[in-house]
Amino acid sequence: MGSNGSRGILSRPRIGITTYLEPAAWGIWNRDAALVPRVYLDAVVAAGGVPLLLPPVGTDPSVLEILDGLVIAGGCDVDPGSYRATPHPETVDTRPGRDDHEAILIRAALDRDVPLLAICRGLQMLNVTLGGTLHQHLPDVVAHDAHRPEPATFGTVEVKIEPGTLTARILGERADGSCYHHQALDIVAPGLKVTARAGDGTVEAAEVEGHDFALGVQWHPEENPEDLRLFTALIRSTQ
Repeated sequence: MGSNGSRGILSRPRIGITTYLEPAAWGIWNRDAALVPRVYLDAVVAAGGVPLLLPPVGTDPSVLEILDGLVIAGGCDVDPGSYRATPHPETVDTRPGRDDHEAILIRAALDRDVPLLAICRGLQMLNVTLGGTLHQHLPDVVAHDAHRPEPATFGTVEVKIEPGTLTARILGERADGSCYHHQALDIVAPGLKVTARAGDGTVEAAEVEGHDFALGVQWHPEENPEDLRLFTALIRSTQ
């Protein structure tokens, strides 16, 4: 569990969220900026937490000492160099610096047993950080594009959840989620237990064994403000 002793006047759990580092525009400016979709922030706040942004600059694992929980956000493809693979022609948008940043934070969170929720790319980073690999282009494996139906358009995935798991305690036997990805878990890392799959076999959730709350999901729970169960469970695990 994250440290609560230095929370001071804050009464709500502090949840770190990893960010992108991308060109962005505001007002008359167009410059590189640390950013993350607001839906992540809203989900953390609605679940009872305080969101703190963790940009991929000046990474220091000691930041986990002042956090109560960590969210690894979605985003671009994981660099195949992270798992010693040759890039697929469809793997064209990578950020190795962000990969390194998130790998450091994931290891630090697991070492300190800070509650961890990894989302979409976050689940992939969790697997790669622990020694797993990825399918670089999922349509090659499942022969359809339903996990990323159109540019900037979320699909819907129904997942079957393994009973007796943390995922099942939070969501039950089945769940629906918004999905947008073309990569997915291939070889599952040692110590990572698959807890949910889509009907086509795609890994949709996994948990790190030996931790109270270290869970990754392949879909985007932040996109459904009517169902904050994963974020609420993360917040409760910090208390």
